[in-house]
Amino acid sequence: MNEDELGAILARGEDSRHQFKRDFTNADALAAELAALANGTGGQLFIGVADDGQITGLARPDISRLNQLLSNAASQHLRPPINPTSRNLQTDAGLVILVEVPEGINKPYIDVQGRIWVKNGADKRHVTAREKMQRLFQQSGLIQADQVPVRDAGEEDIDPRAFVRYFQRRYGQTLEETGLPLMRLLENIRLAREGVPNLAGMLLFGKNPQGRLQVCEITAVAFPGTLLYDQHYLDSENIDGPLEEQYRRGLAFIKRNLHHVQGDQGFNSLGMLEVPEEAFIELLVNALVHRDFFVSATIRLFVFADRVEIISPGHLPDSLTPEQIRTGRSNRRNQVLAEHAAHILPYRGMGTGIPRALNVWSRIDLIDEREGNQFRAVVWRPSQEGSPEQVTPQVTGEVTGEVRRLLAVIGGEMKRAEMQEALGLRHEDHFRDAYLLPALAAKVIEMTQPDKPRSSKQRYRLTPRGEAIKGQ
Repeated sequence: MNEDELGAILARGEDSRHQFKRDFTNADALAAELAALANGTGGQLFIGVADDGQITGLARPDISRLNQLLSNAASQHLRPPINPTSRNLQTDAGLVILVEVPEGINKPYIDVQGRIWVKNGADKRHVTAREKMQRLFQQSGLIQADQVPVRDAGEEDIDPRAFVRYFQRRYGQTLEETGLPLMRLLENIRLAREGVPNLAGMLLFGKNPQGRLQVCEITAVAFPGTLLYDQHYLDSENIDGPLEEQYRRGLAFIKRNLHHVQGDQGFNSLGMLEVPEEAFIELLVNALVHRDFFVSATIRLFVFADRVEIISPGHLPDSLTPEQIRTGRSNRRNQVLAEHAAHILPYRGMGTGIPRALNVWSRIDLIDEREGNQFRAVVWRPSQEGSPEQVTPQVTGEVTGEVRRLLAVIGGEMKRAEMQEALGLRHEDHFRDAYLLPALAAKVIEMTQPDKPRSSKQRYRLTPRGEAIKGQ
């Protein structure tokens, strides 16, 4: 890192991955900063820099002292120890020590006083909330939420017929043939411990799982418009029961609140769902299997006039990103639940669900909200303007309502980003599929460089047909 690169980082100020400190004289204070970064996603600690980003600098004697303090803090004042690296950066104002702290793989990291520190924006805070501690232990693999015994639950809470059907289908044996009691079998396949069903066992085979696990259900609401705080709704349901029933009823809720279109089917047929059903199957199963059970919230299923949102409690585990899961990367949060769900739900467990959903319907936004501790899958519905008989108007050449709105904002030659901004649209995929491609197909706009469609200099302008329609 040269001085220009350092200056660019300091000019942006502190955040959850960049911390500035003038100096350290206390190993405990340094250990707290290291722990907060390691318990998060890692980051950089700059010593010799004021809070406002101005370089105060260090003298050469300071370097030796601070490196020894860093070694002591990382190895003797944290449990487990961590291994940060340091570099000395020469600037006109003096030396700056850059400490690189990787994301920890053995979270949580605890100081000598038994405190857990985490980042809170640019600051750090001492963790006291039980749920946050549980998630840190979960990230380290020390505890799995789906394997936690359910308090006060027993054999009487398990539906023996449902379990026997599953066991015989998967293992090819009846309960009698094994010679073992039901609870022993549950323990053998990690669905109970010491006679107490765990969370996975209750969710899969419980008679009334929500009697013990109140938030393990789906809250579903269909709104007439596009706003979450609309006081009116078209349909609502609290979807409870075992996981298989939640999946079945959740999918039914979506299907009854979406449009069906005839397409090429006969006049008397029910018609196809406006968005391919497989997209919702994959996203709904993903939410049911991979939600964070240490977050006290239900899965939420919202149907709006322009989109469907499936919101899972808990952000993506570890450092997994939406871009990675789009390409098939996965990280099982609930390993036992996922293992058995693969034989009950349409779940394959290989990270292929999200790519399959995107393959059948590309207009899906995957939003990892770490601050809100939730994950949102937003499925954009086809426009209901224009011809309702078309599921994908972009291939028909029709001038839909979206296309007319696009024509209204185009002036001269414009970049894709400029048109999207003029329409006030956030998501590039939605703009491309609902506005840009249909407008090109309808021949109301054209590229300035049609031979180089991916050129960085590409612009779009109205065609004579587009100008005529705009002037109507």
